[in-house]
Amino acid sequence: MKLEKLLHSIEVQSVLNDKDINVYGLSYHSQKVSDGHLFVCIKGYKTDGHKYLSQAVANGAVAAVVEEFQDEIDIPQYLVKDSRIALAQLAAYYYEHPSEKMKMIGITATNGKTTTSYMTNAIFENEGYKTGLIGTVSIKIDDSVIPSELTTPESLDLQSYLKQMVDRNVSHVSMEVSSSALELHRVEKVDYDIVTLNNVSREHIDSHGSFEKYFEVKSSLIRNASENSFAVLNLDCPYSTSLINETKAQVITFGVESKEGHICCKDLDLTTGRAKFTFEILKSIKVDDSEYIPGEFDIELSVPGLHSVYNAMVAITVALLSGVSISTIQKTLKNFGGVERRFEFIFEDDIKIIDDHFANTGNINVTLQTLKYMEYKKLHLVYAIRGERGPTVNRENAEAIVSWASKLGFNEMIATKSVSHVTAKDKVTDEELQVFEEVMAEAGIKVDLYDELPDAIARALAKAEAGDLILLAGCQGMDHGAEIALYQLHELKDHYPKEKLFLPLRNRVSSQKEMV
Repeated sequence: MKLEKLLHSIEVQSVLNDKDINVYGLSYHSQKVSDGHLFVCIKGYKTDGHKYLSQAVANGAVAAVVEEFQDEIDIPQYLVKDSRIALAQLAAYYYEHPSEKMKMIGITATNGKTTTSYMTNAIFENEGYKTGLIGTVSIKIDDSVIPSELTTPESLDLQSYLKQMVDRNVSHVSMEVSSSALELHRVEKVDYDIVTLNNVSREHIDSHGSFEKYFEVKSSLIRNASENSFAVLNLDCPYSTSLINETKAQVITFGVESKEGHICCKDLDLTTGRAKFTFEILKSIKVDDSEYIPGEFDIELSVPGLHSVYNAMVAITVALLSGVSISTIQKTLKNFGGVERRFEFIFEDDIKIIDDHFANTGNINVTLQTLKYMEYKKLHLVYAIRGERGPTVNRENAEAIVSWASKLGFNEMIATKSVSHVTAKDKVTDEELQVFEEVMAEAGIKVDLYDELPDAIARALAKAEAGDLILLAGCQGMDHGAEIALYQLHELKDHYPKEKLFLPLRNRVSSQKEMV
């Protein structure tokens, strides 16, 4: 492609060493540069691409997009105000704007993005659509699956995946959209047909500076939606509700408690922990040339918890807006087995073991609330302290756990720093450990602290008796928890059928991620 033609997709402020050349690809990582690439120097939290321009040139870069000219480099350089925005614009143009050729669903929330996207994808698949999925666990391109490195890929990688989906005739894409992706312009040129914001709670505060900034970034998915799209908003969340008049999109509102929107949840039954309810359309909803008039239909979920009800309400609404039949929705959700590490039962015999992503206060509260509906003798909580998220998040997470201690009848827990099972960017800092221990000490909760994840899990298995429940709780630090627990169980219960024991690990992505 002619460089001049490609550069028409961005706003160039100034030029150094301009030349009429062809480019044969785009890169933002110097080690991924090939001959003939245009290299885009982006600034990250911990490094600056401008420092690696000479290495990119050595690897074959023939031109660069920069925020600051590098005088010692003699290839053409094109100055832009924001190279991340430029990267998104260049990538979309280079890959021929693939998102415009598919039904794009953008799903954001503090909690539930992954489960909601998987629910939505499952419904689409059962309706017979060819689907794509982008999120925390994996990237799915029709029938191919790639483990994820980021919840939302960098813009160049994202546009490449979307182009591959178009080439594979994918028609519907369910996509998690993280706050970091929004702030760093990774989804700058994605053309969404439906966007959703289910809930907002205090998360990533330290990385964004404040909760107010976090919400401003998070809500931009809704605020920036086009007039040709739908925005699905949750009336039970005040932050989601506040966006009703802040978007050009056609707004569809729902509630589990609220009955004031277009849609509500009626006759909710959670006595078994797995919900049954009636999905009721209260107000007419127009979609293209069709219309959903007031009416209702029954839903039965196979995944537990109140949070699953909210996730399902979003997935059902998105499915209806995408023309999926009610019978497909009902059948899919009745059989949907959930997502790995999202309140996942990995063992149910004499004891029960649940693996949960326990990310933040909202996640912690809905997870522990679900335990209130379950029958067991004693709870053994194994918590992987969250690393590199700052003391504020860790204090609030600890306080959320403490708030449930008396309700769930525990005054001791097991905690781990998962030293050998997290990457450098997820190591628990001394300050994070200190605030966690302070909160637990103030609440009178005894903590058995282990550096290593296997030791913490072994302690829980040694203590658990028939009828007890073990909760493996935590984010990156607990990613390998299920695998470790099941292999330790195999040593303890060698009579137990191996095929049945290790079934939860089949096709798992968390334990396959490479440690670096």
